[in-house]
Amino acid sequence: MSSTPFQQLLHPLAFVLRLMPAGARLLMLVIAGVIGTLLITVFNGSLNTLEQRLGELGWTLDPDTTTEQRVIVVAIDERSLAEVSPWPWPREQMARLVTALDQAGVQLQLHDVLYSEAQPGDVQLVNALESARGPVLAQVPLLQYDAPLRAGVMTHPISGVACGDGVSEGVSEGVSAGVSSTQSFLAAHAGFAAIPKGHITPIVSSDGAIRRMPAVVCVDGEPYPALAISALLQATNAEQWGATLQTNTSLLGPAQTLELNAYPGLRIPLDADGNLRISYRKAPDTFQAISAVDVLNGDFEPGMLENTWALIGATAFGIGDIVPTPYNGAAPGVELQARILGSLLDAEIPYSPNGANGLLGLLTLMFAAILMGLATLRGRAAAYGLPVAALLLPVAALTLHIQLLAGYQLWLGWVFPALYSLCAAGLLLLLEASRVRSERSRVFVNLNSYLPSDIAREIAYSMPSSSINARRCDVTLLSADLRNFSAFGEARPPEESAALLHFFFSRATRLVERHGGRIHEFKGDGLLAVWDGNNAEAASRALDAAKEMQRDIDGNVLPQNPPSGLEPLALGIGIEQGPALIGSIGPAHRRSHALLGDTVTITLRIQEMTAELAQPILIGECAARQLSDCNLESQGSYLLSGLRIPHGLFAPALSESPQRADPNRHGLKVVSGGRR
Repeated sequence: MSSTPFQQLLHPLAFVLRLMPAGARLLMLVIAGVIGTLLITVFNGSLNTLEQRLGELGWTLDPDTTTEQRVIVVAIDERSLAEVSPWPWPREQMARLVTALDQAGVQLQLHDVLYSEAQPGDVQLVNALESARGPVLAQVPLLQYDAPLRAGVMTHPISGVACGDGVSEGVSEGVSAGVSSTQSFLAAHAGFAAIPKGHITPIVSSDGAIRRMPAVVCVDGEPYPALAISALLQATNAEQWGATLQTNTSLLGPAQTLELNAYPGLRIPLDADGNLRISYRKAPDTFQAISAVDVLNGDFEPGMLENTWALIGATAFGIGDIVPTPYNGAAPGVELQARILGSLLDAEIPYSPNGANGLLGLLTLMFAAILMGLATLRGRAAAYGLPVAALLLPVAALTLHIQLLAGYQLWLGWVFPALYSLCAAGLLLLLEASRVRSERSRVFVNLNSYLPSDIAREIAYSMPSSSINARRCDVTLLSADLRNFSAFGEARPPEESAALLHFFFSRATRLVERHGGRIHEFKGDGLLAVWDGNNAEAASRALDAAKEMQRDIDGNVLPQNPPSGLEPLALGIGIEQGPALIGSIGPAHRRSHALLGDTVTITLRIQEMTAELAQPILIGECAARQLSDCNLESQGSYLLSGLRIPHGLFAPALSESPQRADPNRHGLKVVSGGRR
């Protein structure tokens, strides 16, 4: 009965195994793609974190150890707090620090510090900042901040960048850009309005790490640049802070680029949301730092700060400006600003290309082709190649990502190809294992059709050997043979002879198995059946099988009217018990399953005597002793062909012996032998 489509859905693997091998493997690869997509969708947060952390290994395993000479961190560290005063410092103290840095020859002073509240000494600090070269203060637009919070005054927006649906000054109509926006902020109070500013608002990832910084944040419809970008604009002494934000369509280009009008040649790559990725290519110890108290006391080498950009920020753990980085779980936030400044000055800002998904798809197809090729090899190549590929292909995807990041500042990603290769290799392994299991089962079934089930199982699940693999056991044997079949086969077409033998073997096998025996072999026009043991039960079952074979086969299956000139076919059966050797013999490349011993020879000779004695069933003396309850008639003692000891033969009594349903049976002519 053929399975319905619904049943095929209930047994998907069985349905796949019925496909052609190439089609089944291709289907597994497609299913792996669907599973990979679902996993990326469902576990996006966790997998994205994994991709980011392992993807940053390209930076952390082989970082750039070149000392950063242009940017120096002026650290408000634990020693400064201990020697000067707890944080926050008085504004007069900050004014002293600004003046000391300016006198040391610092070109730019970038304050990663908020001055949101008016305090005594603000006048001194403002005067010091206005007198210093290139001061830039921090302001913080609060992204994803639900409660409205507005402290201080946001100043120094940049022209040329659109905010939302509005168009800022200098922006052409129709230009759309992805820019973060908010209505909440913390900024310096109005007394510092004349001092240039830049925002220090990071994008915090789901794992708490900071990997991106908005290049521009819109507040109340005005775009405000990041602190590092403000530093570049301040360094050029540009009267107008203008920029152009363009959308890119090139395959390997970023989603957007920001170009500063006062800084030609610098193209800052941004993602679709207007964020730049922070580079962790440099090792943390490459950024020079000097304690703020040493600057105040003049305790540093002359010329150390000459023509540098000083980044003033807190590094003391007690102040709380601590963020996790790939190098350290607790790094000062001012380090992030130093990294952004360094990558902008070097024009080496990492970004994800527009064609990242397409490139990952192409890489996934390459992995699929590799896995398809390994699965096609079959055998050990697939058994070992697919697991190895499941381990190496994710590593290859990660390695490619690391190489592109290190050499070209391209953040490609690697999770989907890696996840796909794991799923695809697993499904192909499952397919190949199921196919091997199915083929082994099919081979076993076919082998079992030629050999007894226990022997077939032993052969199927053991390695071939050139030694004798046999055991001695007690058995009851039944030999059945079609008498006069050779003459019949000579006179009739081979197809008719084959059909007759097929019916005989099929019916006899069913009867033997019904009575607890098993067919050992079909040979010529006869068969040899075996029952385990040489007890009364085995002998009784063999005799019952013989009687039923005579009634069913001899009376109903064999032709009742033989061709002219031929003797009718008849079934002769011999039964005997005794020890035998059963097992495999022969060379490893051509084994033979054999049943050996005197008992086998005697049983075959007893069957041959059925023609001589005109008895359909003859029983040897060993089996006859076990059949004391049966009505057996002695046929005398005979010296069987090829043997030296006479053997007594017995036959079921005439009343129990089955009679052939042949109207001409009284004229039966017995022909000696019956075998060619």
